Amino acid sequence: MNKVIYTGGLLLCLLALGGCRSNSESDHRHEHETEGEHEHEGHGEEIIFHKEKAEAAGIEVSTVKSGTFYQVLQTSGEIMAAQGDEKTLVASVSGIVSFQTKIVEGMKVGAGSMLLRLSSNNIADGDPVQKAKVAYETSQKEFNRMQVLVKSKIVSEKEFNTARQNYETAKISYESLASGHSRYGQAIQAPISGYIKNILVKEGDYVSTGQPLMQISQNRRLFLKAEISEKDYAHLPHITTARFKTAYSPKIYSLNELNGKLLSFGKSTNGSSYFIPVTFEFDNRGDVVPGSYVEVYLQSSPIENTIAIPRSALTEEQGIYYVYLQLDEEGYAKQEVTLGTDNGEFVQITSGLKNGDRLVTKGAMHIKLASASNAIPAHSHEH
Repeated sequence: MNKVIYTGGLLLCLLALGGCRSNSESDHRHEHETEGEHEHEGHGEEIIFHKEKAEAAGIEVSTVKSGTFYQVLQTSGEIMAAQGDEKTLVASVSGIVSFQTKIVEGMKVGAGSMLLRLSSNNIADGDPVQKAKVAYETSQKEFNRMQVLVKSKIVSEKEFNTARQNYETAKISYESLASGHSRYGQAIQAPISGYIKNILVKEGDYVSTGQPLMQISQNRRLFLKAEISEKDYAHLPHITTARFKTAYSPKIYSLNELNGKLLSFGKSTNGSSYFIPVTFEFDNRGDVVPGSYVEVYLQSSPIENTIAIPRSALTEEQGIYYVYLQLDEEGYAKQEVTLGTDNGEFVQITSGLKNGDRLVTKGAMHIKLASASNAIPAHSHEH
């Protein structure tokens, strides 16, 4: 009987020890899993994007670093031509375009300088200058003949006047075409001194009489007139420069890069508007159309020690903005961010990023698509 009691007690002790060991292993495993969860806390699941695919997709990564950004007033504005004459060169004859020197937009030209020639050689319609010369010489002979006949009363005064009119018209036409004409073609000269604003044709183009060839502006500067609301009046003394974006191009223009400067800002509103005008002047590089309306980002007071990232780094889902951080060579994580002021090219981040983060600045959409496809499970990636 004592032997049975002793054996039963021994079995109970062994079972108890096994349970303790099992609980200890379970607790240890739970702690390890908890540590793994805290390792990427706030990033969500890791996204695997292999290095070869990242290079092919043009993924670019940079290190986040705080610096100086600026308060921005976003508004609308208008591009206006600065004071100064502007001329459009047109083809005086039909022909093939041939540039006489290297012509580029923005270059300075003097009045009377030859820019290109229009050649009518080997054209089915023939050389218009030669045709005008024939018409002029024919009408001249007819006019000389009529001068003799009218004195003898053989022809009437009406017939004589018609002949004289035809002669004078042919003479004007021929002299106009013959000016600058040679066997190489019709010379097209700059009518004014200034800067080439737009080149509307290229070498070898066929043009018709009256077709525009290029534009020359005496002033290579344009005005940007922006309007801000009365509630932002206190910011006016701090405005120094601006960026703008046209409706016909995704490019963001910086007045600092266009040699721009602030000319003036209004001290009051007028009766028909509750907005205050702010006017800048900048170089006319030829790709901004005077008279067009633009989105304007007015740069105001500086913000020190803040993080700003390119807009290309942002993705948006239902009004919430995200970026993607690189964890290692092939691992990425989605991170929610809060946006601050925006200058059209860069945007301030008020929360969600810190100095030293490795941020995907180009190709963030590829990472987003890889995350949505779940093609490669996160647990398959080894560190």
